[in-house]
Amino acid sequence: MRIGILGLGRIGAFHAETLSGLAAVASLVVCDPVTDAAKAAAERFGAEVADSPQAVLAAGVDGVVVAAATDAHPELILAAVAAGVPVFCEKPVARTMPEAVAVLAAVEGAGVPVQIGFNRRFDAGFAAAREAVRSGALGPLHTVRATTLDPAPPPAAYVAASGGIFRDCSVHDFDALRWVTGREVREVYAVGGNRGAEYIRAAGDADTTGALLTLDDGTLAVVSNSRHNGRGYDVRLELHGFADSLAVGLDDKLPLRSAEPGVAFPAGAPHDFFMDRFAAAYRAELTAFTEVVAGARPSPCTVADAVEAGWVAEACALSLREHRPVRVDEVRGG
Repeated sequence: MRIGILGLGRIGAFHAETLSGLAAVASLVVCDPVTDAAKAAAERFGAEVADSPQAVLAAGVDGVVVAAATDAHPELILAAVAAGVPVFCEKPVARTMPEAVAVLAAVEGAGVPVQIGFNRRFDAGFAAAREAVRSGALGPLHTVRATTLDPAPPPAAYVAASGGIFRDCSVHDFDALRWVTGREVREVYAVGGNRGAEYIRAAGDADTTGALLTLDDGTLAVVSNSRHNGRGYDVRLELHGFADSLAVGLDDKLPLRSAEPGVAFPAGAPHDFFMDRFAAAYRAELTAFTEVVAGARPSPCTVADAVEAGWVAEACALSLREHRPVRVDEVRGG
């Protein structure tokens, strides 16, 4: 099949490399406002260069990957759907929830599949955790702990346009919680602080946050996030049930060291980048998209899924701002 790629920054170039290695993908058509980025991808992957997103959609592509800046996501998703081209778009759907809801309304019933990029759904550990919950092996859950700690903050320009740590970083944990447990978040209480980069504070954001979430069956979930983790890139999920407990991310590359005498775990070099930690998940995610394009499966992560995780992020942002518990229905308007 022939796949278009809109945006060739860090993640777009990574997706181009992944797609070029998939047997189902015969050719790529790429576009980026930075012409040198497009030319570099063309030379590296044998891709065809188009001068606009419209030209990519008119180039006979079977599917399109949107890896452009967040502000461009709604327009590009809707353009692909209008052209009848299945689309994969990196999260978030849009920078604001009203825009995301508008995209959802526009694509529902259109008959064109849209897949949103929450890559943890394709990680082997997260998938095994979901199966353990669904099979009943853990018994009823009482506590879930989710962690995403970045080794260093992103650039100032990225932070200023990100929508904040809950919408940019924590939202991966919120989606994973929903997907693994099969439950919805009903109420949140969030706290945050700034102990590092001044430009994050200047952007009105926090660099370290914690959120206590109450799920719809009473399970408690604790979500911890930070832009500063000196030992590496730490992503984990703990599930504690009445019958058993299970953790995702407890491998030899875990960026954590034990204070216990004689304990050698973890023994490997710590994960230091999200592309390292989730390389296999990204490949599985884009493989799934080729199956969506081929009509072999429905979208495994819909716009509606992304909007639900977005509402949790919105509730956490309001909770942090107003120092109070917030029900998700409050921000949703329900």
